[in-house]
Amino acid sequence: MTTLTVNDQDYHDFCHYLEAQCGIVLGDNKQYLVRSRLSPLIKRFGMQSLSELLQLTLSGRNREVRVAVVDAMTTNETLWFRDGYPYTVLADKVLPELAAKRRSFKIWSAASSSGQEPYSIAMTILEQQQKRPGLLPNIQITATDISQTMLDMCREGVYDQLALSRGLSSERRKLFFEPHASGGMMVNSRVKQLVSFRSQNLKESYVLLGKFDVIFCRNVLIYFSAETKIKVLNQLAASLNPGGYLFLGASESLTGLCDKFDMVRCNPGIIYKLK
Repeated sequence: MTTLTVNDQDYHDFCHYLEAQCGIVLGDNKQYLVRSRLSPLIKRFGMQSLSELLQLTLSGRNREVRVAVVDAMTTNETLWFRDGYPYTVLADKVLPELAAKRRSFKIWSAASSSGQEPYSIAMTILEQQQKRPGLLPNIQITATDISQTMLDMCREGVYDQLALSRGLSSERRKLFFEPHASGGMMVNSRVKQLVSFRSQNLKESYVLLGKFDVIFCRNVLIYFSAETKIKVLNQLAASLNPGGYLFLGASESLTGLCDKFDMVRCNPGIIYKLK
């Protein structure tokens, strides 16, 4: 019989491990989250209990188990055009401003999860190119995530009907998707060609990614400790070109963490411009 209980010491050790690996802070009352995210892996790896899975993960002896556990714990729910205003601000303010200064620019989706954010950015760009021919000739979107499973899903770009129903209008579905044999829909080549996916742990160096003009790092910092937030924000600032923009989640703020940005009120929403 599979046992899903986990003793306090194993949970405490796993919390430290997860924070060290990817910056995520679970806190003292998230055992339920560990149980719900990791219980499918117990059967997958032929184990008898959650504690056995955690102990093997902590030992570092099995890379496949370790990767699967980190994947499961870092996979977050997302939706198309989340919160709405970031994409309106991108279309109406940021893209025209950048286009007036240069012929090409780069955008980074720093935690792409299952792909809705970078593909929503790509759709926004395609819509603006249609409205303003010649204004946005060369835009590259780099999307990163720590989870290889999520990156593989992103590259495939296939979504079931439930995922498609979350934030995606019927008009955009017709314009940017095509039917797939699975019964779902696949992002079409016009959208896919704008986005490249690669692995990146936000706790590690971003130097090899190059410089960007816009960074979306939304609904990620809320999972990090204050120390990790400061480190990540300073690295994001170093990854932006002068005058570049940072988009954070609606509940996230730079207050007391980083002084390298000016707050820009956009009505609705707030974005941050590198000083």
